[in-house]
Amino acid sequence: MIKVISIIFKKHGKIYNFLPQDFDLNIGDKVIVETERGIQFAEVATKINEIKEETLVAPLNPVLRLATKKDYEQNEKNIKDAKKALQKCRKLVEKYKMNMYIIDASFTHDRKQLFFRFMADSRVDFRSLAKDLANIYKTRIELRQVGVRDRAQEIGGYGQCGCPLCCSKFMNDFDSISINMAKTQNIALNPSKINGICGRLLCCLKYENECYKECSKGLPQMNKKVKTDKGEGKVVAVDVLKRTYKVNIPDIGIVEFSSECNESN
Repeated sequence: MIKVISIIFKKHGKIYNFLPQDFDLNIGDKVIVETERGIQFAEVATKINEIKEETLVAPLNPVLRLATKKDYEQNEKNIKDAKKALQKCRKLVEKYKMNMYIIDASFTHDRKQLFFRFMADSRVDFRSLAKDLANIYKTRIELRQVGVRDRAQEIGGYGQCGCPLCCSKFMNDFDSISINMAKTQNIALNPSKINGICGRLLCCLKYENECYKECSKGLPQMNKKVKTDKGEGKVVAVDVLKRTYKVNIPDIGIVEFSSECNESN
């Protein structure tokens, strides 16, 4: 087992594991860490945990130090300068008539890199833009294209349930969602019902998917012909949670059965 501490670089951002060293770290503490992008200002997201060393896909970097007053001041300066860089970048995009929208900008803590995230409908040749930005800010420039789900997370809002969006409230990473999850849960395949404000499938489709898969074991599929003690018919309805199904039997009509009896094969 190996001790790890999980940190985030922005609110509701993806969680990353680091080695805590001998620091006494608590949730909410600000720390300085070294990443592949350079030195970063980050926040502790969890308590120190132990995980199996063999589960690591790559060696973990250590926490360099607890953030000092100077680090806090530098971070505030980086945030202010990044906002100005964002506006400048958007003006350059407009100048070059590029089909892209710049979402945000951020400096690494040591200011050795300026990072931009953008949205676009297709691939964008941003070499001229990157060159201009590098000449202005005298640092390494990186532009990364992200999806509409990332944008929805940044903006926030309310979902069909009336609650704040999961992605902007507590989610740290996006799970893979498939249309089969909606089918498993017998949800009408209506875009207005199964898509979020980002236009993609609802993240919450995954929450109960495993439960529905488990409960659906032993139940027949919709429109399948089954044999029952009352005769053969076609399945016209399935209630996964109640573990019942209805069969339309010729000369009798629709009859309800439970999964404990008359199961189909």
